[in-house]
Amino acid sequence: MGPARDSFLFEIVFCHLSKDPTCDSVRFINLSFIPVELNWLTFVITAFFWIFSFINFALISVLMLIWGERRLIGKFQARLGPNRWGPLGLFTPIADAIKVMFKEDVEPSLSDKLIYVLAPILMVVPVFMIFPVIPYGAKSFLTNISVGVVFVLAITSINSLSVLMAGWASGNRFAIIGGIRAVAMLLSYEIPMGISAAGVVIIAGSLSLNEVIEAQIIPNAIFQPLGFLTFLVASTAELNRSPFDITEAESELVAGYMTDYSSMKFGLFYLGEFMATIASSAIIVTFYLSGWRGPSFLPIPSEFWFFAKWIGVISIFIWFRATFPRLRIDQIMSLAWKGLFELSLINILVIALMMAIWPDPTMTQLFIMTGINWVVFIGSVYIFGKILSPDLTGNKMDKRKVVYGLD
Repeated sequence: MGPARDSFLFEIVFCHLSKDPTCDSVRFINLSFIPVELNWLTFVITAFFWIFSFINFALISVLMLIWGERRLIGKFQARLGPNRWGPLGLFTPIADAIKVMFKEDVEPSLSDKLIYVLAPILMVVPVFMIFPVIPYGAKSFLTNISVGVVFVLAITSINSLSVLMAGWASGNRFAIIGGIRAVAMLLSYEIPMGISAAGVVIIAGSLSLNEVIEAQIIPNAIFQPLGFLTFLVASTAELNRSPFDITEAESELVAGYMTDYSSMKFGLFYLGEFMATIASSAIIVTFYLSGWRGPSFLPIPSEFWFFAKWIGVISIFIWFRATFPRLRIDQIMSLAWKGLFELSLINILVIALMMAIWPDPTMTQLFIMTGINWVVFIGSVYIFGKILSPDLTGNKMDKRKVVYGLD
């Protein structure tokens, strides 16, 4: 029970159920009724309580995100957005969920039945595992695992397997192309994302998410902007969000890997993508925005800072969707292998060299290191922007038109 009791969230429920005398200082109200001899039962009940709480928190967050994204994109496009169901359209996601539940569940006759059913489940279930390990406040975490960084990166990479399974099991050529294209893109962006995360680990000297936050005297987004930019762009690609939503390009692939899914199977994919956006935003806040840390002179709970930053990062993803047009597959792959991969290597090289010179930096040295990182950031983005410009703007295509006399 020892490691579990280190969590304030776990302890507060455990101690209000158990008569364990070590819990006396934690209880607000003495309602405990389970004897010490049955502490194992208290542990199981507490675990199920928090599993239920986190699952429902994730589901409610998805409903709020769907409504908020539609409203915000409506503002970007000078329209109202959802406004019919409930005040300000708040009940629109609930109406959509009910509609999806009662749609006909059509299954292709040539599909691989087992994989076809498992694919949407695999898209949703792993994402739930991220929320319990995120530190939402100084004491507001459910568990502090020593390899938290590796854990969250591993969980976020499972969606590529789900997409491939969905495309392959459907037996549809458009779905298969969408699935294979997704694997190529997602694996390409996992590499720079992992290398960027290594820069965070070098600074913290630990794989624990709590220690990553505590090590950020200067937020990593400011301290290593090159790693932050690389991780943010790679995360956007991993989430299949604009401008990287090529796996479901309706103009080319009908709906990509989801073409043959309907009813709640389609709803699970939809749920998984939005839930992954929320989870990835929490990871970015933890890695690069100093998590729950805020100005020490303000008497504000640490949880407030985390949730404020969390909403800010989600808003950035929505802003991307409303602003950038969808890239072509060749542009996406060029950005991954000719841009982000090299930028992530430069970032980790510079971070490693500076930590070798200043293994235990003072505040002055931290500011010097930050200045060096910004110089490297501006120089690297400028140089690789020039290199990638023909690929991303289509100038190469224009030159071919001139050479071959095409209009």
